[in-house]
Amino acid sequence: MERTGKERYYLDIADTVSERSTCLRRRYGAIIVREDEIISTGYNGAPRGRRNCTDLGRCTRAELNIPSGERYELCRSVHAEANAIISASRRDMLDATLYLSGRDSATGAPLPVATPCSMCRRMIINAGIARVVSRDGEDGMTVTSVRDWIFNDDSMPVPM
Repeated sequence: MERTGKERYYLDIADTVSERSTCLRRRYGAIIVREDEIISTGYNGAPRGRRNCTDLGRCTRAELNIPSGERYELCRSVHAEANAIISASRRDMLDATLYLSGRDSATGAPLPVATPCSMCRRMIINAGIARVVSRDGEDGMTVTSVRDWIFNDDSMPVPM
């Protein structure tokens, strides 16, 4: 029997966390790990006490045909990465790794690329997290140094 590598092990845990998601479009799960200890977990869903999209049976963004990655202010959910960060103290997240897994809610298929949105990237930077490991499809993964997001600032306009 072959032992599962740590990156795959933590991505599989993030994938299991995503099963708690209440989003009708995408199910995301995130875990924050530091020194081989899980610091916190998060999945995407409505803020505590508010009704979830699964309870309502509708998604405003889907009804308005809003493409993925746009108009997040219309979404009821708090993202998985944000929920994991909210549940941890900053000192525990310094130099940690965030693992992220995503699936299509309708089909259950793994997303071809699971990457944090620009708002979550900003939170990850401020939390002091050092790396993000994202599941790509069934067997792939991308390892990103958060320093790359700092130095390659996607929020700055490109000069003409």
